[in-house]
Amino acid sequence: MPASRAARLAPVIDMAERAEREAAKLFGQGQTQVAQAEAKLGELRQYFADYQQQWMAQGSQGVSGQWLMNYQRFLSQLESAIGQQQRSLDWHRNNLDKLREQWQQRRARLDGLRRLVERYLQEARTAADKREQKLLDEFSQRLSSRPKQD
Repeated sequence: MPASRAARLAPVIDMAERAEREAAKLFGQGQTQVAQAEAKLGELRQYFADYQQQWMAQGSQGVSGQWLMNYQRFLSQLESAIGQQQRSLDWHRNNLDKLREQWQQRRARLDGLRRLVERYLQEARTAADKREQKLLDEFSQRLSSRPKQD
């Protein structure tokens, strides 16, 4: 009986394994997206720093009012892009946390199902051992109750 219970759970375990693999795949994709967003933010910040260095070099030689206005406008746009990329990174990190939690939940469910199947199989082995022992005891008793022939 317990072995058949374990066998009936096989399709459920297959579905749980597929769900866990899919969640792990999505988690991996989320990690990639976070890494890409971090890299892009780093590039924007580096570009901002480089542009500021250019300002220092150019500013020491004197600049026109038009150049200064263009510089400030571009710097503002760059700051805006950095802020937008930071928000994007924050979103991706938050999403990654959700994906991690989903994967962990599916992994825990799969592990629980596997433990349940193992328990059912152990119960089946124990029951089979008891049946076998009972048969051996009965056989032994029959042999001992037979009249001895000389």
